Amino acid sequence: MRRCIIAIMLMASAGAALANDDDPRAREAGLAPGIYDTGALNAITDVAGVLVGQVSIIEDDAVRTGVTAILPHGGNIYQDKVPAGFSQGNGYGKMMGTTQIIELGEVETPILLTNTLSVPEVAAGVIEWTLSQAGNESVRSVNAVVGETNDGRINNIRLRAVRPRHALDAIEAARSGPVLEGSVGAGMGTVSFGWKGGIGTSSRVLPPADGGFTVGVLVQTNYGGELTIMGTPVRHEDLQLPDNPLASATSPDGSVMIIIATDAPLSDRNLERLAARAFMGIARTGSAMSNGSGDYALAFSTAESVRRTPLRREQLHMLEDWPNEYMTPLFQAVVEATEEAVYNALFKASDVDGVNQGRYPAIPVQQVLQLLAAPGR
Repeated sequence: MRRCIIAIMLMASAGAALANDDDPRAREAGLAPGIYDTGALNAITDVAGVLVGQVSIIEDDAVRTGVTAILPHGGNIYQDKVPAGFSQGNGYGKMMGTTQIIELGEVETPILLTNTLSVPEVAAGVIEWTLSQAGNESVRSVNAVVGETNDGRINNIRLRAVRPRHALDAIEAARSGPVLEGSVGAGMGTVSFGWKGGIGTSSRVLPPADGGFTVGVLVQTNYGGELTIMGTPVRHEDLQLPDNPLASATSPDGSVMIIIATDAPLSDRNLERLAARAFMGIARTGSAMSNGSGDYALAFSTAESVRRTPLRREQLHMLEDWPNEYMTPLFQAVVEATEEAVYNALFKASDVDGVNQGRYPAIPVQQVLQLLAAPGR
């Protein structure tokens, strides 16, 4: 009970911090990458059934971290598994549970994101939640899926403040509807291109002629490179920066986690292909996926016609499979949504004070917009 109360208090503290950021999302500011329309929320939750929950942990001047949970649906995910595909860009990172996804092409738990040293604790929470679900009384193996980025520049990561209870709280808090972005959940302590990074999301809806499907993306951004927005370089020297050396720490090293949902009836093989295309959206933002980065993408389908239910696992059956020849619009959609999700993570992030008496400032959105609107840009 005590741990639960603490987690709720921490969630409230995070909400107060988020309220300080009044900057628009990228599209609200007129930046609309690509050719396709977004869903109503412009979020991963535009894919029907997908739920997102987040817990932010703020303690004294040392802890700035959290957990973000993505649920493919609100039922028993272990019993009603969803097909999934995984792709790795540069592999200097960790994403627990991927070998079984590669082997079997399915996800059987919520997908959680956190910091590098907290993967085991979060996995313990995922396993506890899964074992507690009605119908799982005989389950003796659980493939928990947990991704991470290293938030040690802002968070005292060695304290390992994330506990299994925080993972449970994030899962239990998961809802449809708008998704909080920026300095929240697993993005509380992350940094991108020298600015405060965080959680970002976006979606695309294909026209009826291309299937009418929805593709939603959620990113945890903690990577760098040469920031590029809508094809235009955004350099620190072009902006009026605070007197803070941290703000110019633009190392290309870091990590990004990309979670992709779609209602298209895709095989795990084509979901793997879809996941691989998301890195093109990351490249558009100025990343070369450096030697010191961990770049991972996981895609799953919520379509009922491809869900791996107990009955379908026990009997021979026919599966719907969207043809290879019609995948290109989905590839385009995931590239666009990934790019915009990164912009949203940057635009919605708030300044965060962290360890070593340091502050990573949010990118000055209005200055960026003026830069992009300048003649010749």
